[in-house]
Amino acid sequence: MFRAVLLCPPTHFEVKDVKNPHMDPSCPMDALLALQQWDNLRHRFEELGMGVQIIDPIPELEDLVFTNNQVFVGFNSSGDGFVIPSRMRYESRQREVPHVVQWFRERQYQIIDLSFDVGGFLEGHGDLLWHCDMKRVWAGYGIRSTYSGIARFSETIRPMGVAIIPLQLTDPHFYHLDTCLAPLNAEAVLIYREAFSLASYASIKASVPRVHEIGRDEALGFMCNGTAIRGHYLASRLTPRLEDILGEEGLEPFPVECTEFEKSGGSVCCLKLLID
Repeated sequence: MFRAVLLCPPTHFEVKDVKNPHMDPSCPMDALLALQQWDNLRHRFEELGMGVQIIDPIPELEDLVFTNNQVFVGFNSSGDGFVIPSRMRYESRQREVPHVVQWFRERQYQIIDLSFDVGGFLEGHGDLLWHCDMKRVWAGYGIRSTYSGIARFSETIRPMGVAIIPLQLTDPHFYHLDTCLAPLNAEAVLIYREAFSLASYASIKASVPRVHEIGRDEALGFMCNGTAIRGHYLASRLTPRLEDILGEEGLEPFPVECTEFEKSGGSVCCLKLLID
């Protein structure tokens, strides 16, 4: 159902403060290289026949480039699009949400605001991943999003016939679900096992026929932060193990370097939002 991606140019991107263990403001960032890598990612999506929409960058919103986080995008029974705005944990990221919501409002998407509990957080598609069958949403919590945020989301989305699979994250390096789980097709996912509680790992195993696991070094290389689109898997880097997994699942590797953005804790999946 998703035929396009929403991207934001890295005009104001920088590592400004520490929100996850990957971030080090003292580590130099190459703004020109970041722009080149972002532009290359944009071209990769175009090569795969995806429409590309651009949202304007905003000064002082350095993380707006990570468009996967500010809203959840879904479709009702009539096929009409809706978005659920995020409640981001960090104030600097909270200021991104109204800009993205307005972009969708101008395009006639329904806006469904949730009434979160005090202390409840929900960070968009960073923690809410559509499975490839579009019948389930993997829902991560424990580091950025909270269980109460996931529960409030579930109350809204379940009546639409969508199953929610809550997954508890336990490692701060894998602060969003999209850093440690990637849906590959209707029957398979790619995961870093140690990022999950034992009960959540069991839920993953019980939910899909094939669960492919990669090691910590591979996961820290953002290999789960890839995106399966139109028979390809876009990721910042590959290993022989990942290539074998993709081969088993009939996916062609499509490498696209995102090293400058990984200094802020995000890679391919974080930099795009799938839309219709």
